[in-house]
Amino acid sequence: MSDTWDLSITRLIDAPVDAVWRAWTEHTADWFCPRPWTTEIHAMDLKAGGRSSITLCGPDGERNELEGVYLEVIPHRLIVSTDALRVGWHPQGPFMVRVDEFADEAGQTRYTATARHWTAEARDNHAAMGFEPGWNAATDQLEEVARRITG
Repeated sequence: MSDTWDLSITRLIDAPVDAVWRAWTEHTADWFCPRPWTTEIHAMDLKAGGRSSITLCGPDGERNELEGVYLEVIPHRLIVSTDALRVGWHPQGPFMVRVDEFADEAGQTRYTATARHWTAEARDNHAAMGFEPGWNAATDQLEEVARRITG
């Protein structure tokens, strides 16, 4: 298929890959969704088939439950997850596959976060929900945490 229905951001983060990786994997609740929203981590079993369970909590009591699995994890390089499956490879209503890539660039980190959708309509709906400003704000927060880790 030549068509892709991706939304993606790429940023150069002023911190080494190890710090960005640690921020992503060990301090997820501190950055994962834009403030004033908060993140509750229920499970982050970072291995293929491992459970991902996160709740995004809005300032007015909104709750967005995210349940899925990790498809591939390469430490300090790649995290791929999806909500199309739950633990045990059981299908569920999909929204996207998320791909987070980390690459060293002269001591800084080239970070790319991609939301890969099943249809153009799903991609367009995600864009209309505020993908670009939301994921960029979360990435700003990721950089804050990574820079805090590096001291």
